[in-house]
Amino acid sequence: MGSVQSPVSTHVTPVGVRPPPNNNGSTVLIVSNLNEDRVYPDALFTLFGVYGDVTRVKIMFNKKDTALIQFTDPHQALTALQFLNGQRLWDKPMKIAVSRHNIVQLPKEDTENGLTKDYTNSLLHRFRKPNSKNFQNIYPPSHVLHLSNIPPSVTENDIRVLFATKGFEVTGFRFMKDNKMALVQLETVDLAIQSLIELHNSQLTENSHLRISFIKIAV
Repeated sequence: MGSVQSPVSTHVTPVGVRPPPNNNGSTVLIVSNLNEDRVYPDALFTLFGVYGDVTRVKIMFNKKDTALIQFTDPHQALTALQFLNGQRLWDKPMKIAVSRHNIVQLPKEDTENGLTKDYTNSLLHRFRKPNSKNFQNIYPPSHVLHLSNIPPSVTENDIRVLFATKGFEVTGFRFMKDNKMALVQLETVDLAIQSLIELHNSQLTENSHLRISFIKIAV
């Protein structure tokens, strides 16, 4: 294993990253250049939910490579824009901008085959608790993932097998802090993003669900 670097707290505008433009109070982002054959609302909810609490996702019915994503507040929307704009997802770089829409409208009836979903009451929101420590641990996507909430019975091989079941090869692994947390390395950032989407909140045991986020530590 390589040397361990201490995690560096990444504030909303880390050094070397240009702050995003003012979004005039909008809580909605428009995301384009998505892989329309693979995108689905839960995937965008999980990925963008790393940077803020997503309340609604709408994939355009007539333009499925484009989606609207609504957050609980404008600051979270800007954070997601800052860290995800230009990142590759399913081999295509996402193009993200502030939407002219202030809210994502829900369809009056399900005529869109599940392309619009409401997550207002989701229990998977990372920032529900005021002053959550998750606000201090926001990092850009990287090929290293931070896994937490690992029960004692789960081994390194269990985690490698879990990733393999979704088609992801773990290229580096290290347990941390009494094996309750771990670092997992994927070959590329895109694959790390995809594995976070597929495996965050996976059930490990009857009472344990895996939590995954990005981190700035070498494996």
